[in-house]
Amino acid sequence: MDRLAPSLRPDERVVMYQRWRKLLFLHWELPAQELARALPPGLSLDTYEGRAFIGLVPFTMRGVRPALLPPFPPLSNFHETNVRTYVHLNGKDPGVFFFSLDAANGIAVRLARAWYKLPYFYSRMSLMDDAASGWRSYRSERRWPAPVPATFAVRGLPEGAAAVSSPGTLQHFLMERYFLYTAHGGALLRGQVHHVPYPVRSARVEGLEESLLEAVGLRRPDSAPLVHASEGVDVEVFALKRV
Repeated sequence: MDRLAPSLRPDERVVMYQRWRKLLFLHWELPAQELARALPPGLSLDTYEGRAFIGLVPFTMRGVRPALLPPFPPLSNFHETNVRTYVHLNGKDPGVFFFSLDAANGIAVRLARAWYKLPYFYSRMSLMDDAASGWRSYRSERRWPAPVPATFAVRGLPEGAAAVSSPGTLQHFLMERYFLYTAHGGALLRGQVHHVPYPVRSARVEGLEESLLEAVGLRRPDSAPLVHASEGVDVEVFALKRV
């Protein structure tokens, strides 16, 4: 499978700009059969050396805007947390399937559910930096729609120097994803984003509490997550298409 071609910028019109900042990537290995059963028809689970992963990714969005409009801070800046796994379409176009996306902007949630057909939920969220220690605290409490309650809290500490992921590694497999898939009305839809490769650092976490995986019918393993962090990337978003 070609895992580098999706990172090339498509020759298409950009529909939206976003800046993803202060990302924390938590991953656990789950049985492939369990994740595969949760996918919509037409998608296949993407694995790394036979291993399947579920991801929990909190971050903050900045400068979110349609391509022809300037940012409007009350609507353009908000926190988000997504639950995702990794998929492909008939052996090509590896990407992400989102089980849920929680965001702290009710208008953005309504628009994303209506226009981009993604399973967004409105949540009260916070992201706090401790400049002295370097720790970051992420918190999320879902308000609507159901299922509720669905909460998330963790403290993360990025460590070491940032570097882009090397192709063929597990880190590249988990980080460098440029297609997203969603299902709506029996149809499978695909979107694409473009950005430079993530500058990635190792990280550690403490105080993890969450029920977001349970809310989508998945069981979080008792084992500690694999953790990465990134200060972020600037993103171009392209139109959703039926596949």
